[in-house]
Amino acid sequence: MYKFSNITSISTEMKKVAFFLTLIILSSCKTKPQHNSVNISLSNNHQAIQITGLNYLVLKDIAADTANNWQDLFPVYKMPADTDLKNYQPAQPGHYVVKDSVLVYTPDTAFIKQQTYFVRYYRYGDDGSVWDFIKGKKHPGDLPYTDLIFKQ
Repeated sequence: MYKFSNITSISTEMKKVAFFLTLIILSSCKTKPQHNSVNISLSNNHQAIQITGLNYLVLKDIAADTANNWQDLFPVYKMPADTDLKNYQPAQPGHYVVKDSVLVYTPDTAFIKQQTYFVRYYRYGDDGSVWDFIKGKKHPGDLPYTDLIFKQ
């Protein structure tokens, strides 16, 4: 005769192994990284903008750099009438100054009343993974960005 007690003990062992394998697989899943909440606001009687929410240590480190390429990191653009063309606009020249934990941008020429502008915030830390390239979600050379829109 065949004993059924061995079959039930094997199935409970298999359940335990399956449970632990499931835990390992679920714990290895990658969660999406938290983005810094970068905000802009008009200041100095609507003649400058403040960019807040940046990492303080990174902000101070870039400010100490002699190259001071803020326009490459946070360019300010005039919004065109046809928003499909906004990727082809020249950046507005201006001066960037770090005050405490805030980046202040003052344009060389004053903002025009009723004109819409935007700041392009490149998210350099959001490179993704190799799987994003394999799945076709990303392409080499893509750099994620967020456009922060404001109106004078």
